[in-house]
Amino acid sequence: MTAETDVKVLLGIDHPAIAAEDVDALSEWYVETLGYEKVFRHDKPVWLLRAADGTLLEVMPRDDTPRPERTTWTPGWSHIAIRVSNFEQAQAHLDQKGVQWTGAEMNAIGGGRVRNFVDPEGNMLQILERPTT
Repeated sequence: MTAETDVKVLLGIDHPAIAAEDVDALSEWYVETLGYEKVFRHDKPVWLLRAADGTLLEVMPRDDTPRPERTTWTPGWSHIAIRVSNFEQAQAHLDQKGVQWTGAEMNAIGGGRVRNFVDPEGNMLQILERPTT
């Protein structure tokens, strides 16, 4: 296999997954607050949710491992950045939903605007607006 072939075979990220204290409640928050759609529920319980752009999110049960304290720069996967088409509208929508912001708007690395917030279980998220080119 060549590098060129590998690129055509490996398409990208199918979904991130969140290990949740309450799978159903957290899934419902993603539906009600961020507009995800419930696609499939496994009895484990595990939910697959779909965003407006078709990307998936898996919400699965957590184990007994204690939740480590995290910052944006803690090693490992850090956060989910949700691309928005209008920063002000997205921010106003999330304000109406009562999200907990963890800081002010910042310049995004690579261009654009970003603001961090957390879901009800403390998982870090961002809204991100990139300039159109």
